[in-house]
Amino acid sequence: MQKLLSFLLFLPFFVHYTVAQPLAQKIATAFRAFESHESLANGMASFIVLNTSTGQVVFAKNEKLGMAPASTLKTVTSTAAYQVLGADFTFETTLSYTGQVDASGTLKGDIVIRGTGDPSLGSDRFPQTSDTVLLSTWVQAIKAAGIRKIDGSIIADDRLYDGQTAPRGWTWQDMGNYYGAGISSLNWRENSVGVDFIPSATPGALTRIASTTADVSYLQLVNETTTGNRGTGDRVYAFAAPYSSRIYLRGTYGIDLKKTVYLSLPDGAYDAAYQLHNALEQTSIPQTHPPTTTHLLLLAGSEVPSGGTTLHTHRSPALGELIYWFNQKSINLYGEVLLKAMAYKLEAKTDTRDAAELLQKFWTNKIGVPEGELRMMDGSGLSPENRVTTNVLARILLAAKKEPWFAGFFESLPVYNGMKMKSGTIGGVLGYVGYQTNKDGTPLVFALLVNNYQGTATPMRQRMFRLLDQLK
Repeated sequence: MQKLLSFLLFLPFFVHYTVAQPLAQKIATAFRAFESHESLANGMASFIVLNTSTGQVVFAKNEKLGMAPASTLKTVTSTAAYQVLGADFTFETTLSYTGQVDASGTLKGDIVIRGTGDPSLGSDRFPQTSDTVLLSTWVQAIKAAGIRKIDGSIIADDRLYDGQTAPRGWTWQDMGNYYGAGISSLNWRENSVGVDFIPSATPGALTRIASTTADVSYLQLVNETTTGNRGTGDRVYAFAAPYSSRIYLRGTYGIDLKKTVYLSLPDGAYDAAYQLHNALEQTSIPQTHPPTTTHLLLLAGSEVPSGGTTLHTHRSPALGELIYWFNQKSINLYGEVLLKAMAYKLEAKTDTRDAAELLQKFWTNKIGVPEGELRMMDGSGLSPENRVTTNVLARILLAAKKEPWFAGFFESLPVYNGMKMKSGTIGGVLGYVGYQTNKDGTPLVFALLVNNYQGTATPMRQRMFRLLDQLK
């Protein structure tokens, strides 16, 4: 009887072992074939799979090597944001006026838009945040205060994060494009603008700019884009940086392409002030001074207004809703804002490098991340200097599963290859991190990174999917 009881107690462990062992062997066999492919002759692959119920390693190879993570780093930032800021956290943007409104309706002062970093302000991803809705709301609030003329200007207050900046380490090729937009404490339309091109009838000839999605006539767009052959698509790159007044457009635009190409705005805060200035002018509320920002005022040595009377307060969607779009569409700007917001809350710091170091310390304290396994240069993964191990990525996702906000984070992850996971792509880098339940019911978390592979992304991606299929 005692032997039977011992056998029954041992049976669950035996069943787990016999199920887990073939899974580990199956993954190991697939990984050996994967890493021996000629596309990785000069590259490196790192892969780890954990059982989320037990935390045990199912498979691991090169899991302690620092790799460029690309956008898989967004899982590190977004899970930390849930922890530090809270799922219900919102950003606040206020519209106010300084000075007094006289009997004629003339404001002897300025209209001030003060931001705290909201990445969704003016974005059309949410109905309540679109630029048309906000501009209309602000115009109505100004009218409701009895203001009919402004003896002053529209000022965008972007002081909280020290003006618009891009993280050190971002490349010149990236910063002028929508995915390389810098951030400030007053972002607007995700600090981007769209350009519509008219290709020439002859490949190789210059294209023409037909229109832009917003009035950015204060910028000089230098179009050097040529017409590409049929089927070549969008190979347009914009070259600019924060506070540029001139944007160079280079590359090719396919002769059969019909697509709006999005560029980064060199100063999103200024664009917000400029658009409100125009909206007020169109409703016959003139201003005696041109729109500006606190950053520009400080550069000119001018006085920056303080205090004032609040006209309207706008709150962003809750953090969980912002993180949904951050991960679903891999919006780098959201990651950089969240990184600074966390650093500001933790230690009132706003520099990206300081913020990245704080986030590294956060994860060291939270899950014991070994020094050297997490080297962050930004919050989005766009910097080619980022280095992260798959061990860290997987263990952060493992820790997230135990948190009360996990459902929101899980929902934010896209679906690729029938699996819930975040992807990452930059030059020579592909990665996937996420969750999968094996057919035997075993819940898994995984991280797979490939650096310096040869060939194009599509065949490598398909080989990665075939490897990940072993987890199903």
